[in-house]
Amino acid sequence: MLETSDLSATLRMIGEENLDVRTVTIGVNLNACASEDPARMCDAVRDRIRRAAGRLVPTANAVAARYGVQIVNKRLAITPASILLERHAGNRDAAVALAKALDEAVQEVGIDLVGGFSALVHKGMTPGERTLIDSIPEALAATGHVCSSINIGSTKAGINVGAAALVAEKCLALAEATKANRGFGAAKLVVFANQPEDNPFMAGAELGAGEPDVVIDVGVSGPGVVKRALDRLLARNPGATLDEIAEEVKHTSYRVTRVGELVGHEVARALGVPFGVVDLALAPTSKVGDSVGEIYQTMGIGRLGAPGTTAAVMMLNDAVKKGGSFASSSVGGLSGAFIPVMEDHAMSEAVTAGTLTLEKLEAMTSVCSVGLDMILVPGDTPAETIAGLYLDEAAIGVTNRKTTGVRVIPVPGAGPGEFVDFGGLFGYGTVVAPACPEGSAGFVRHGGHIPAPIHSLSN
Repeated sequence: MLETSDLSATLRMIGEENLDVRTVTIGVNLNACASEDPARMCDAVRDRIRRAAGRLVPTANAVAARYGVQIVNKRLAITPASILLERHAGNRDAAVALAKALDEAVQEVGIDLVGGFSALVHKGMTPGERTLIDSIPEALAATGHVCSSINIGSTKAGINVGAAALVAEKCLALAEATKANRGFGAAKLVVFANQPEDNPFMAGAELGAGEPDVVIDVGVSGPGVVKRALDRLLARNPGATLDEIAEEVKHTSYRVTRVGELVGHEVARALGVPFGVVDLALAPTSKVGDSVGEIYQTMGIGRLGAPGTTAAVMMLNDAVKKGGSFASSSVGGLSGAFIPVMEDHAMSEAVTAGTLTLEKLEAMTSVCSVGLDMILVPGDTPAETIAGLYLDEAAIGVTNRKTTGVRVIPVPGAGPGEFVDFGGLFGYGTVVAPACPEGSAGFVRHGGHIPAPIHSLSN
């Protein structure tokens, strides 16, 4: 049982700095909704979400009001939708109908986004998983709240190259299907290696096989809080060493995590369901003052992308994890530092200025919490090039026993240097291309698997 008295001072301090709980995500198992009748399946899904998640929004709002901490998003993560489609192999209409049922259900209960229109294909692909992937362009173009994730690799299984190539084709088709919105549909699709089962953040949230029937996970994001803590440290001690800077980040992350765990436990208790994890991911927004890139600048990286940037990312990520793990025995998800380009104004501006390239971002992903996230690429980028990006990131994740992901957005008709603004949570950015945009086709077309690394044999 959490004691709240020792948190009051922390809540007051962080409340003055506008800390928010980025998301309270309810995980709901939908496997019992499977049916050979698509209409019956969709009705069961809508009913299950109403019953399991119908009280999430008012409950989260009540807890937020009680503690004076804003909860920005209320979200839903479901068991992989491909499981429900095993009885509908090849029936893309059933898959699209399922996506629409999910969209309607979350709108009805006031939830912002639903994740779990997903398939786990790192070692092979079932008929239901193939059906889901084939339906992605139509399903995500026809819905506003449904997010999709595909896991193509794991340290234990290696990397499914054929799946990477297939999803790359669907990503381009999805962008084309939403070209009226500059390819925005692709912002709701992420490709993973080592996808976690308890991630509360979109677009990669899903309820994994080892999770409870219903569970509450919380994502707390405090890049602005961390930056202001470092500002105060450097104002007191302009000559602070990197050791001292890391220590300040660690202590701040500890306090932020305690707030997230308190909120998560209170929401779970009120709903009568288990509490899962608190994900301390420094997930930025496009607002000034809520940027991970600004933290690196405060550390002394004058231009994002300069030599030393990757080391700064590693240091921040490590300090966040240390502080969070000491604050809670239930830290999970992707906890650490995110680098989503469009959702971070400092990162976006560095890409526009040309100091932060796609290749430098890839290097940074080897030491951050996820991967190439929210990056605009030209609409005529070959599918094999996008598949190559998927494979490169998966290779980093598989080799380093960490989660990596790719969320690239091909912008139809756009070329490098063009500015795109999606507004709101999804932000803005400049279209970039790889330094070498062609040349991966022969490798990708071999298909098959990249075997698991030797250190996967750890039993």
